[in-house]
Amino acid sequence: MVYDTILARSFSRYEQKRLGYGAFAVCLLIILSIYTVFKPYLGPIHDLNLKLSVGVGIKMFMVSETSSSQQIAKVEGVVTKILVNETNTSPQMVQVKQMITNKVEPLCTSEERTDFCETNGDIRVQGNSSYVYIVSNETSIIAENMSWRIRPYARRGDGFAMSHVREWSLMAVKSSQNVPQCTRNHSIPAVLFSLSGYAGNHFHDFTDIIIPLFLTSRQFNGEVQFLITDKHSWWIAKYHGILNELSNYEPIDIDRDDGIHCFPSVIVGLKRYHRRELSIDPQKHFYSMKDFRDFLGSAYSLNKVKAIRIRNGQHKKPKLLVLTRKRTRTFTNRGEIVKLAKSLGFKVVAMEANGNISRFAGIVNSCDVLMGVHGAGLTNIVFLPDNAIFIQIVPYGGIEWLATNDFGEPSRDMNLNYFEYKIRLEESTLIQQYPLDRFIIKEPFAVQKAGWEAFRSVYLDKQNVMLDVNRFRPTLLKALELLHQ
Repeated sequence: MVYDTILARSFSRYEQKRLGYGAFAVCLLIILSIYTVFKPYLGPIHDLNLKLSVGVGIKMFMVSETSSSQQIAKVEGVVTKILVNETNTSPQMVQVKQMITNKVEPLCTSEERTDFCETNGDIRVQGNSSYVYIVSNETSIIAENMSWRIRPYARRGDGFAMSHVREWSLMAVKSSQNVPQCTRNHSIPAVLFSLSGYAGNHFHDFTDIIIPLFLTSRQFNGEVQFLITDKHSWWIAKYHGILNELSNYEPIDIDRDDGIHCFPSVIVGLKRYHRRELSIDPQKHFYSMKDFRDFLGSAYSLNKVKAIRIRNGQHKKPKLLVLTRKRTRTFTNRGEIVKLAKSLGFKVVAMEANGNISRFAGIVNSCDVLMGVHGAGLTNIVFLPDNAIFIQIVPYGGIEWLATNDFGEPSRDMNLNYFEYKIRLEESTLIQQYPLDRFIIKEPFAVQKAGWEAFRSVYLDKQNVMLDVNRFRPTLLKALELLHQ
């Protein structure tokens, strides 16, 4: 209103109209000028979602194919919508399409949980500098001196985990440039990935590394070289059965290697394609969780394919594994639980998961039912036979969402029968540590709002379980009933 009043006082109505038309024309001219300047760089680049650092002064990142007819690019700090046009035959578009067809640039993808880049051609990996060079005579002025930065660990979005992962750079260069020369030539593809982040936690080993590694490398049928950054020898030793099944070659500790390794193709980072933990989305990938579980069966020589089906007159007992823990979320009345299960007709094994994963995988696979308190050890359900029963004991404190997301939903993808037993406050040792009127007892969701560390320190690190065997009895009976069907 104030602006309109000043304008009315300064100009006649006719002059205002002329001024308006003039301003409109100037705006159109400015827009046309901006489009003309940036048009060479605004062609659609499909299937890319990149974080780029470009030496020629163009900065572009987060370029991705969308479900609509538009793409978003950020050029020199200006957000611009780009119409996708498959018939664009401009010299710039032809050049970009040719670069992608010839794979001079890596095809980089950014999923919700991971970043990975796929390269083909003359690929040279320099471990001590964390560089992957993509060498070609066909590298254009657009791609020259362009680099892609990636942390090759499949837990994108977790700042704490990713902060410990070594960053790698992929650079497109011309063969005429001063490029490091090969000291070792390989005739097979390579996959470069990190053993940092949360490596060492059994759950994260599978959901962040092993399943993504399976998705990324299984296609090569063993003819692939693993390049490991942030290597831990103990991790290699623990999972050597899986690594040996995926690759016919000893993994290379690329961080400590002074040579220049040359490959016909390299994948930097691991594929994941799924937000859910311990899962594979078969609609987005050639493989499924069944394929993965079959792969584990081959890697560890697991012979039991399906859980027992008890028929009338059959005297063979179903086998129950009570998965125990030592430090936290332990069963304080393990003896009572074992006694109850035996009285109902189960053959019972009670033990904690150990470092000998090959031996423990065999024990899990021999069982028909597995039960345990929520924790990383439950990851061993991947070794259960089809149609086995998995009973997750959910501690007190609003942990249901975590239990369901980490193990409940994934178990259904594994063709397991899932039961969930939520303990009552009386079954938790928290009542021995805190007064009943404390907010830790009365308002666990308020503790959740204080952050993950506060939540974990109480409900995961300080809580053990004294299972009410009378209340738990119907759950075991339901499991027995299902095994009779």
